[in-house]
Amino acid sequence: MIKVTIDAGLQSLIPKLNLGIVQAKVEVSKHNEELWKEINQCVNNISKYNMESLYHIEGIEALRNGYKAIGKDPSRYRGSAEALARRVILGKGLYKVNTIVDINNLISLESMNSVGSYDLSHVGKSVLFCIGKNGESYKGIGKEMINIAELPVFTDENGPFGSPTSDSERAMILESTKDLMMIVISFTGKESLNKYLKRISSLLVRYANADEKQIETAII
Repeated sequence: MIKVTIDAGLQSLIPKLNLGIVQAKVEVSKHNEELWKEINQCVNNISKYNMESLYHIEGIEALRNGYKAIGKDPSRYRGSAEALARRVILGKGLYKVNTIVDINNLISLESMNSVGSYDLSHVGKSVLFCIGKNGESYKGIGKEMINIAELPVFTDENGPFGSPTSDSERAMILESTKDLMMIVISFTGKESLNKYLKRISSLLVRYANADEKQIETAII
């Protein structure tokens, strides 16, 4: 399992920051109808919220406070869970990408935590979750260049590649992806992470042909 650690400086500013990590061999497909039945049920549940109540959901509120603690405006750089929930509340629905990205988004909405999925063939030997440096940026998936200074970012020996707001194109999930790392980013502590790691594992077995015995998980 690739080693993932949280930088001490970031941890000191956000004491309840924890990561739930799943690594697995997967088969990625374009669409799965049964998976989308689960997603649509979750979307229906999210639709009961409005914009005001959204900001009082524990995970979203904690991420916004965490961003403020490290100097980033959470209204300009939203966490991905908040961005997804806003789409649902506004009636825009979710993008259909591929089974892994769809599972990623389902878990993000169920947990109200940002979740990142990465192709391990494009990730280095170790990963550090730290604060982006001044001048750092990368091209986000389906987006222009993103200023990642003062954002929590995942970085390896080749530089930053992901954040709770938007991931870079470097390690994005494609239908050719075989080795997956999915990370649940919790700003509220580790208490619920084991539940979501089990949920991810179950979804990967069901919809991405992962071998349950070979799935690796960790909480840091």
